[in-house]
Amino acid sequence: MLDGIGTAVVTGTFAPGSRRSTDDLVAWSGASRSIVREAVRVLVALGMLSARPRVGVVVAHPTDWDVLDPLVVRWRLRGPDAAQVSVELRELRVAVEPAAAAAAARRAPLEDCSAGREALLATADELASTAAEDRRVDFTIADVRLHSLVLELSGNALYRRLHRVVGEALRERGSIRPDRHDVGLHVALVQAVVGGRSDEAADVMREIVRRTEHRPGPDLG
Repeated sequence: MLDGIGTAVVTGTFAPGSRRSTDDLVAWSGASRSIVREAVRVLVALGMLSARPRVGVVVAHPTDWDVLDPLVVRWRLRGPDAAQVSVELRELRVAVEPAAAAAAARRAPLEDCSAGREALLATADELASTAAEDRRVDFTIADVRLHSLVLELSGNALYRRLHRVVGEALRERGSIRPDRHDVGLHVALVQAVVGGRSDEAADVMREIVRRTEHRPGPDLG
């Protein structure tokens, strides 16, 4: 139900400013009133709907949406503006992830970061093995985990908060066959972070994100 209404809002099936009652949504979805109300509550929290007594449910303008919430990211990547959303995500990543990689490299040599170092090294090994075997689902899981670990190791709470947004961007490309050069870049990134080489870590991460601009989108066939 939540996915259905969210997608309808993003695609314009429910246009900005349009109004619907709970009964309308029940009839549209076939779901119970309690499920509809819970879905509406979540979407109100995401800024995609507003609900007022005697007015009903009103669809919000896209400028009001919480576009950093992973659910909204996912719906927008399925919507008519998916190409623009991909550009926005890449611009966000290139602004944040190199800085996070540099910060992670500065922290990695610290004694209390030993678990983070080990997790990164293990994930890099997993990334390489799943790529070699073309296990795309497992590769994507490892890729998402690797980027999340770098954001976590940065020690910056704001960077860490973006790990779910980055994860959605990576999962959106999960059907693409892993590229050997890209895998090598990820291994080099981990080595730079674990080795405490902050400038190198930032440069490699920047190249990783930059290369997503030149690779094809997901295979939907």
